Formats: sequence, C-alpha cells, structure tokens
Amino acid sequence: MEVQQLEILCKQLYEATDSAIRSDAEKALVQFVSSPDALPKCQMLLDRADSSYAQLLAATTLTKLLQGLTLEQRIDIRSYVLNYLATRPNLVHYVVQALVTLIAKITKYGWFDAYESELIFQNILEDVKKFLQGSVEHCTIGVQILSQLVSEMNTFIELDANFSFLKSRKIGTSFRDHQLYDIFLLSCSLLVTARDTSKNLNFLDDSKRGLISHVLRLTKNCLSFDFIGSSTDESSDDMNSVQIPTSWRPAFLDPNTLKLFFDLYQILSNGLAQYSLQCLVQMTSVRRSLFNNSERTKFLTNLVEGVKNILVNLHGLSDADNYHEFCRLLARLKSNYQLGELIAVPCYPEAIELIAKFTVESLRMWQFAPNSVHYLLTLWQRMVASVPYVKSPEPHLLGTYTPEVTKAYIESRLESVPVTVRDNLEDPLDDLCMVQQQLEQLSVIERCEYDKTCALLVQHFDQKAREYENLLQTPNANPMDITIHELQLTWLVYIIGSAIVGRLAVNSNDEHDTMDGELVIRVLQLMSLTDARLPQAGCEKLELAVLSFLEQVRKMHISEQTQKVNVYKRLSEVFGVNDEQMLLSFINRKIITNLKYWGHSESIITKTLMLLSDLSLHFNSVRKLAKLEEVQFMLTHHTSEHFPFLGTNSSLTEMRCRTMFYTSLGRLLMFDLGEDEERFYNFLTPLTNQFESLGSVLMDANSFPNEEAKKAIIGLARDLRGLAQPLNARVPYTMLFEWLYYADYLPILIRAVELWAHDPAVTTPVLKLFAELVHCRTQRLQGNVSSPIGILLFREASKLICIYGNRILHLDVPHDQQYPMRLKGISVCFLILKNALGGNYVNFGVFKLYGDDTLDNVLNITAKLILSIQLNDLLEYPKLSATYYGLLNCLSQDHITFIAGLEPRAFVYILESLAKGLTAIDSSVYINCCTILDNIVSYIFKQLQLKVSTFPNKKLRNITPENAQFLEVVKMNSELLQSMMSTLLNNIMAEDCRNQWSMSRPLLVLILLYEDYFQSLKDNIIRVQPLDKQQTMAQWFSDLMMGIERNVTSKNKEKFSQNLSSFRRDVVNLPKSSSYNTVNSYQVYSETNYSVSV
Repeated sequence: MEVQQLEILCKQLYEATDSAIRSDAEKALVQFVSSPDALPKCQMLLDRADSSYAQLLAATTLTKLLQGLTLEQRIDIRSYVLNYLATRPNLVHYVVQALVTLIAKITKYGWFDAYESELIFQNILEDVKKFLQGSVEHCTIGVQILSQLVSEMNTFIELDANFSFLKSRKIGTSFRDHQLYDIFLLSCSLLVTARDTSKNLNFLDDSKRGLISHVLRLTKNCLSFDFIGSSTDESSDDMNSVQIPTSWRPAFLDPNTLKLFFDLYQILSNGLAQYSLQCLVQMTSVRRSLFNNSERTKFLTNLVEGVKNILVNLHGLSDADNYHEFCRLLARLKSNYQLGELIAVPCYPEAIELIAKFTVESLRMWQFAPNSVHYLLTLWQRMVASVPYVKSPEPHLLGTYTPEVTKAYIESRLESVPVTVRDNLEDPLDDLCMVQQQLEQLSVIERCEYDKTCALLVQHFDQKAREYENLLQTPNANPMDITIHELQLTWLVYIIGSAIVGRLAVNSNDEHDTMDGELVIRVLQLMSLTDARLPQAGCEKLELAVLSFLEQVRKMHISEQTQKVNVYKRLSEVFGVNDEQMLLSFINRKIITNLKYWGHSESIITKTLMLLSDLSLHFNSVRKLAKLEEVQFMLTHHTSEHFPFLGTNSSLTEMRCRTMFYTSLGRLLMFDLGEDEERFYNFLTPLTNQFESLGSVLMDANSFPNEEAKKAIIGLARDLRGLAQPLNARVPYTMLFEWLYYADYLPILIRAVELWAHDPAVTTPVLKLFAELVHCRTQRLQGNVSSPIGILLFREASKLICIYGNRILHLDVPHDQQYPMRLKGISVCFLILKNALGGNYVNFGVFKLYGDDTLDNVLNITAKLILSIQLNDLLEYPKLSATYYGLLNCLSQDHITFIAGLEPRAFVYILESLAKGLTAIDSSVYINCCTILDNIVSYIFKQLQLKVSTFPNKKLRNITPENAQFLEVVKMNSELLQSMMSTLLNNIMAEDCRNQWSMSRPLLVLILLYEDYFQSLKDNIIRVQPLDKQQTMAQWFSDLMMGIERNVTSKNKEKFSQNLSSFRRDVVNLPKSSSYNTVNSYQVYSETNYSVSV
C-alpha cells in the first residue's frame, strides 16, 4: 500500500461523513498494521508530515509493533522519535500525545535491556532535560514525556506472554527507586520557577497555560504512583494512604513544598488551580510513619494553616472543580490524622469554625456540586466518631459546630423539595444509593448533641405532618402542595431512620431511648395516615422511606437481645405496642398492606419482601413471628386475591419478587412444621389449584396455551424455587418432592419447557427450579436408603435437559442474542447436571446395570450442548464459565469414562477449553481447569500403564477398544497437552503465581507423560540464561524431580508440589541478581511434538 494511499485512507477514516467509507478505510488500515512493510511505511508517513492523521496512524502503529521488534530497532525508533519531536515542536496535540505514548512504552518495554553494556532506555531523564532547556513548546513536550512515562510505569497490567505482570512490577519498582524522586524534584523546581515569575507569565497564553497544566499533572502522577503495588481499584483511592518512600522525606520535611502548592492555588486561574489542590490531596495522605511525632505536627500545622487561609477568603471555590478537590482535601485531613492531632494545631479553633461555616454554606447550596457533599460529610462523620477516643485537654468544639451541620443538612433537604417540584428538576431522592450513603454518614454526625437533633427533627416533622394532614382534609387541595409535603416527609423519615440506627456507632443511654421513642411514634403515625389513603392514592417515595425506616427499627429494636424499655413505653402509650412481638405484628400488618395495595410497584414490593426476608432470617424473630395471626394469614392465603402481585396480571419483571416471597414463607412454615404433612399440604393448596387448572391446558396436545397460562407457569416455577430453598431438612423436602412427583406436576413443568423452549422467560425459571430441586443442600436428599427419590428426581431432570437441549440446538438465534436466548439456558442445564452428579445421592452404576439409558441420554445431549458453544463465549460470560468448568470438574472426577468415550471432536474441544481456561483471570476458573486437567491426564497415564504390569503377580489387563481409541485421539492431539504443560510451567516461573498448588498436580503428570518435551523446555530455559547462571538453573531443574517416582499417587504429587515450591522461590529470585536478557528468560516454546512415555 502506497504512502499517499494511506494518507487518503486516514483522512477518510477521520473526516468522511459516510459510515460505509469510514468502515472500508478502517478495514484497510487494520490490514496495513499487520502487513510486513508497516515499519518503513510508518517512518515515511512521519517524514512526509503532510497529514496529521497519517502521523497519528504511524505513531499508533509503531506502538502496536513494539513487542515484535529487535533491540536495535527499538533503539533506532526511540532516537528517531525524540529527534522528530525536537525538530517539530508545533505538531498537533494528538500527534504529540501518540508519539509521547510511544516513547513511554518503548522505554518501559526496554527498561532492563542492555546495549553495549549500557542500559540505554534508562537515560530518558537526561534526554528529556534537553527539551526543558528549549522553547515553551519544547519544554511542554519534555514534561509530557515524563508525565506519560510515570503513568506508564504505574500501569501494572499483563500486556502479553512476553511481558508479564511480575516483570512490569519489577520495572516499575526499579523506576521508582532510581528516577521517580528526581522527576518529582524536577517538576517541583519547574513549579517554583513558575510561581516566582508568575507576575511576568501570561496564563491566558495557551502555550504557557498548557505547560503549567502538564507540569502539575506530572507532579500529581508522581505523588499518585503505586509505590508498594497495592492500589488495584481506582474507585477506592479516596481514603488510602500514599506510601511515599523514606528517601522522599527531605521534600516533605521542607515546609516550602506544601507552601508551593498553596501559593500556586492562589496564583493560578480556574482550570489550573484544581491540579494544585489534587497535589495537596495526595500530600495530605502521605503515610503517617514518614514522620516522627514532632515532624508530623509541623507538617499538619502547615497544612491546616493553608486550608484556613483558603477558607478565609474562599478564593477560587466558586469553580466546581476547585470546590470538589477542596472538599476531598478536607476529607483527607481526618482520614490520615487523629482528631487529637488536629486539636493540637494552634489554629484549630479558627479552622474548625471556618470548616463548619463552609460545610453549612455548601449544604445549603444543594444544587452546586452535589457529589462533593460526600467528602464534607465524611470529614464530620470521622471527627464525631473519634470523639470518645480523644484524650487532649483542649476542647474539640464539635459539640458547638456539629449541630449546625446537622441542621443545615436537614433544612437544606427540606428547602430543596419545593424548588425540585415546581421547576421540575432532577430529584435527589431518585438516587437512592447516594441518599443511603449520605444517611449512613449523617447517622453518626447527628448523634453528637443528640437532644438538639431530636428537637429539630420533632419540630420539623410535627409541622410538616400537620400541614400534610390539613391538605388531605382540604377539598380541592393543590396536588403540587401535597406532593411537596410528601417529599419533605420522605426526607424526614429517611433522616429519622438514620438517627435511630446511629446508636450502633455511638454509645447511647436511656434518655436517647426516650428520644428514639418520640421519633418512632411519629413515623408510625404517619404510616397509619398514608395507609388509610392507599386504596385511593399513595406516594411511592414516601413508602420506600417508611420501609427503610422499618428496616432500621428491625435492626435496633428486634434483633437486639436487650429490650429498650423507654422506647416501648412511648409506643405503648400511643399504639398499645408493649413488646417486641407486638411491634413485629405492627410491622407485619404493614407488610401485608403493601403486598395488597402496591402490587403495581416493583420497587415497593421488592423492598417489602426484603424486610419480610430479613425478619424471617433470625431465629429470635422467626420464633415470635410464627405465632402472629398476620403470619398465619399469609401462610394460608397466599393467593392473587389477597396479594395481587401473585396474579398473572403482573409484568415479568414484577414476578421475580415471588421467589423471595415464598422463601420467606418457607422459613416461617418450617419453624415448627416437624412432620405435619396435613399442615404442609394445606399450605400448598393454592399452588395445587394452579397446577390442576394448568394441567388440563398444557397437557392437551391439540391446543397451544394462551399468554395467561404462560405467566401462570412462570409464576409457579418462581414460587416453587423460592419454597424449595429453605427446605434444608430431609422430611419437609421429601414432602415437597412427593407432592410434585406423585401428583404428576413435574410433567406439567417439563411440558411448558417443550412448548416455550424458544422463550427464556419460561425456560429459565423452570430450569432454575430443577437446579434447586436437584441441589443436595445440607444433605436433604441423602440418608434414606430405601427411598427412590434420588433416582426419580434425576430421571425427571434428565428428561428436562434432553427436551430443552434438543429444542435449543435447532433454534436459530441472532448473534447478539446468544446469551439470553441460548447460553443462559445451557448454563443452567450444566448447573442442573453438576448438582445432580455431584450430590452423592444417586448410584449412577444402576442405570447401566439395569439397561436404563437415562444417564447416557443426558450426557450425550450435554456433549452436543458443549460443542454448540463458541470457545470465546466461555470466558466472556462468567456464569457460563462457572457452570461449564464446574460440570467438567464433576465429570472428570466421577465420570471420566464418559469423557474418554466422547467423539474425538468433543474431546479436543474440552482440551481447547481447558487451554483457554488456563489464561483466565478468574482464579476459580483457573483452579477448576487445573483440577480437570489433572483428572484427565492422570486417567491417560493409568490407561497407558495397563500395557505394562508394574506390580508382581498382577494379571496383565487388556485395554478396551473404547480406551484404545481414546489413547489414539490423545496421541494425535498431544500438542494441546504439551502446550498446556508449557503454559503451566511458564505461569509458575514467570507470572504472579497465586495457584501454585493447583498447577503442580497436572504439571507432574504431564511431565511424566511427555518427558522428551519437558527436557526440550528445560534445555531452552537453561540456554537463554546468562552463562554464569546456567549451571544453577540446571541444578534447580534437577532438584525439581528429586525423589519423584513414576506414578500419579497423591503422595507423589504432594512431594512434587513441595519441590515445585522451592523451585519457584529460587527462580523468581534469580532476576534480582542477574541482568535481564532481551528475550523473556522464562517464555518456553517448542515446535516439536513428542509422543507420550510411560
């Protein structure tokens, strides 16, 4: 492809308005990247410099080609790009960024590569300093290179097999130890120059503004470096300590370092000042052990002084970005320093007063940067939580200022409602996650000076509740006013719920219990008022708040061992609720009311059922619940007449709640059921009636059921799955199964799958029900040797899998619908079979003994289902990979003869899936693959051993024709097993190995099977070591097989695991004492296939 043509394609890709032209250009450029002449063409594109798009293509292509280049080529490219940037400082910004990224990656990739005894790639800092001596544009490019390099060195991801996580980590560590501090000091010196010459600098000049921006980003990247390799989740960085190395102490002990960034914040304009605050946030978070006590006090004093100065004039805080970073800075003050240390700061009284004033003003400006409120509440939450542990003689003053913060939060939320409703703005109550997070923080804050908090809440609640009640009694009241009051009461109910649960975090007393009682009765009175309106109207958000409140009441006054006398005293006076059981009855009446009237609201039904589920989980509450009339009513009247959400008029999403409902009912039923069959079957009466009416419809071969029957079967499957989950004892589970089996209800479910195999809305609930039924939870299917339940259940489950499998295999499904339409159902089938085969309640040998083909049929259809899955889909969908490898694990342990008897194509597919699983990030998948591989290769080894008698007086046994064919297939595909041996060995030697024990089991058997191949791998590894290390490596390999016998017994494998542990420890430590070869020393490949040996 000619250079001019490439430039045209680049222009088409980025500028064409026709999507077809862009698509064709993209395809052509993808082919160019993989073409053999891509490297020289990239240089030609850069040299011509006619098109910035072509320059971008050249830079990105070179970056992709890096790992396939020789050391000399990488050195040439590095020199060329540095010279290119030096001679063309005015390139388009995206071209500069692409070339800078290329420099950073090429530097990291070749960090330990030596050329003529010089670590040439480690000279990057000296090369960049030449840029810093030039024009503003040159200086900017130099800073960009350093910033991108620091960012690249801080990225510890596995690029490919040649560049492992472990190697990336070691390169990052070397960079940290030798160059990062120098870069940090360099960036600080540039910032000092900018500060000292700020009067002469025009920050409106784009080039100078860009330079300052890049220097600040460089400084922030240095301070954000993952110094000890612990930050794996960027979302959790806000409260972590920055593990600054001890060698950096001089910079942090110098008060001018902190002063520099506070000065820059005052000098720089909006858009730049936020970067200065980001650096301060990181500096505030440095590990405590970097300082001794006096040094920490000085550092903290300077820090608080700087914060106080910002708060005095509020400079720059009208900018949302500056405001957000400043809130983060305040939160870090308490996350990294003790309250006693803050109190000891001389300016603490002024600072805490200013922080309180700032917080109050921020809360009242609820529309401005709402996401920043989290950090302010975090600060106050942590300070209040620390009060009991403060031993300082100086006052902490929180009792003075915290009530102001609590008051500002409450009143600002109430004031926001009229504005939100009248201006039709986004309601903060719609974001329940944010609301719950803030309430958790507030629950601690408002317990400080709790009497003031309660008085304020009572005052506002009484006022709003009285106005709300008057509005309801007023004919033709303005609906908007009603809505405003409902939402204001919603906020108050949420806040009251957080207040009463705050006792978990703060010590409370009888006086607090009395205050809690006052708050609780008000919400319960409001609940009675809203319930009285339910047939006509209701507010969904208010109902969700009430449910949240009842959940807090459950936590505080039902789960606890000690009774809160003062709380129940007030409840008794108002509602006649004297004890926990009466309170439970009160809550259950609310649950029944919601289930009756809110069937159209999935969120309320779900929240209500979660409350019921939580109540039914605890033995203490279940014991009292079971005696309540309300609960007995639910156990005998669980029909759509009393609970509309159980009817067929509900949507499919609403029907998902039914499983949780029946799980809770099952727990309540099981409490004192014993062996009372009559009571159990009375409970099942509503379900029995549904089955009887469905049976006549579904089992009629001449008619196709309607939509109502379809929804009824979906609901039944969800109900039964929920009921089966809590039946952990053998007796109640047996009653359920006998009811399903002997009343011929299981065939109805199977028939439904046959009719609607194309509709996952039907098949998924039914399949999941069977997965639950065959699950031997707490040995509920074991113990009765005279019962045929296990075999009967397995036969029905097998029949279901065969019917579904045959239907789904012939179903034409669009590619983008593969998972919901096919793979999800197949995954549940795998789960059913895994639960059945691994449940240890069926002797599967009886099927073959008595000529029953049930087991053969289900295994054969399973093999077809496995082959219908694309290999790439296995790891793309976690649930599918978990059930697939889980099933293979079960089959390889107890049904290895089935795997051995598979057609060659299926067996090869399994081997390929194992090879793919050995590259998985998910450790559970990786461990499963190792176990499966161990089982398979151990079986192969044992079959090969049958050819030779290894014990005296043992008759030589002949291999069956099936096994002979199996061994032939193994021989033909030995390269797959050999590649897995290579992968395992490479992972153990060169990776961040976390599953060493699991890897060791199959690795030993593979070594015994393919000794010649293992020898070639060993020779390759030894050969690429430095000459002075080759003898050592050879000795380590010799020690690896020391004491290992030619068998696959557990004892032999354990011995090998021990040897492997020592071997890995030696190998991993080797690079620390030797220079890196340009080729990965531990990447082992061989083109030759070797035959098995026994």
